[in-house]
Amino acid sequence: MYIRVHQKTMSVQLLHSFSIKGNTHMSESGKSRGKTQDSGWRGSPEGWLEAAYDALKESGVDAVRVMPLAKRLNLSRTSFYWFFQDREQLLAALLARWKDKNTGGMVKQSESYAENITEAILNVFECWLNPAVFDSQFEFAVRSWALQSEEVTQEIVAADDARISALTAMFRRFGYEQDGADTRARTIYLTQIGYISMKTTEDITERFRRIPHYVAIFTGKAPRKRELDRFYGKFGYAEKEPGEFVPLAATFEETTGAS
Repeated sequence: MYIRVHQKTMSVQLLHSFSIKGNTHMSESGKSRGKTQDSGWRGSPEGWLEAAYDALKESGVDAVRVMPLAKRLNLSRTSFYWFFQDREQLLAALLARWKDKNTGGMVKQSESYAENITEAILNVFECWLNPAVFDSQFEFAVRSWALQSEEVTQEIVAADDARISALTAMFRRFGYEQDGADTRARTIYLTQIGYISMKTTEDITERFRRIPHYVAIFTGKAPRKRELDRFYGKFGYAEKEPGEFVPLAATFEETTGAS
């Protein structure tokens, strides 16, 4: 199913291609034109999609309806139909966004350069701590949506398979045999989905304290200190003492003061 975004004949036509079945998604050219074009009082396709995304995460799929979204955007209900044919097309766009964001993000991290398997696992762990890479709230919302939709359930099954396959391939690159790679990949993935499904909340430093142990359990190898330091630094932290984390800025201040 594809979504066409309609504009006036005199304006530049935007084409957004979304699909619940398949790998199509909003084209980059469509995104670019959507950002630069002035849509006036009707809003923009991106604006409607962003409002739907927020509503889905906050209240579930039943909240993704035209009238509530129009009120959220302070736009008329008819403005929606300038960009989307119906609610189903908006839902398809949301699902395409989820696939791009979360499945795409995890696959990219699993394929990122790493010198060894422990560094590769730390690349994947960025998914769990950086919502710009993998949106856990979005993941929870889509999985909840699947309870009401067999079609979305099928998409989740496909996404799970793609993600586990990517993690398995990562282990295979570093010399693990197929069965072991598959089992380790499933252990990592199902553990994190459990975190998401249980809506587990942890202070980031508490998560940091567990990271070396997770890496050792999942890979059979202990991560090196420099690998961990680089990982913590990506999130603005340094390990001052074993298990004690401070903002990087604090370490800079100490260094400056000592000099």
